[in-house]
Amino acid sequence: MIAFRGAYTALVTPFSSDAATIDFGRLSEHIRFQAEGGVAGVVPAGTTGESPTLTEIEQCELIERTVAVARPLNLQVIAGAGSNNTAHAVHLNKFAAAAGADAALQVNPYYNKPSQEGLYRHFMTIADAVDLPIVLYNIPGRCGVALTPATVERLAHHPNIRAIKEATGSLDSASEIASRCGITILSGDD
Repeated sequence: MIAFRGAYTALVTPFSSDAATIDFGRLSEHIRFQAEGGVAGVVPAGTTGESPTLTEIEQCELIERTVAVARPLNLQVIAGAGSNNTAHAVHLNKFAAAAGADAALQVNPYYNKPSQEGLYRHFMTIADAVDLPIVLYNIPGRCGVALTPATVERLAHHPNIRAIKEATGSLDSASEIASRCGITILSGDD
């Protein structure tokens, strides 16, 4: 069971000088640098890693390579495996689990702007489909929709939904989530 403690670095995705391919050598150096700095884990293919601009093959290879480098360094890996397409998010989560990620980061479905019930169903479908701890990522500034504390409380009943990266910028929202349920609250906005 993963314990979310300490700092997790949202990794950039380094590209070759011609921007045609991911530079996995530089990625490995960056992960080792993070380990030397004492972080608890790394987050590949998140917002900082420009996941919406990666092909599926690039995203999967990025997750796989990150796990391969991070594991011997005793770093946890929270794989960016979210999508506004529920079926695609399920597929990415299954891949992340098979690759050995410790958890998956699930961004609110962007562009579609689902209702709270739509958000609930999206995240529950993912949580039901794969046995991997999920970190919800509530970042309305990038997604156009926010999870309410009441919806987070409903989602927190699922054993796979273990944490939320709360990026609304609202201490009131984080406080209400904390008072409603025991989900781990992480902070970050990248």
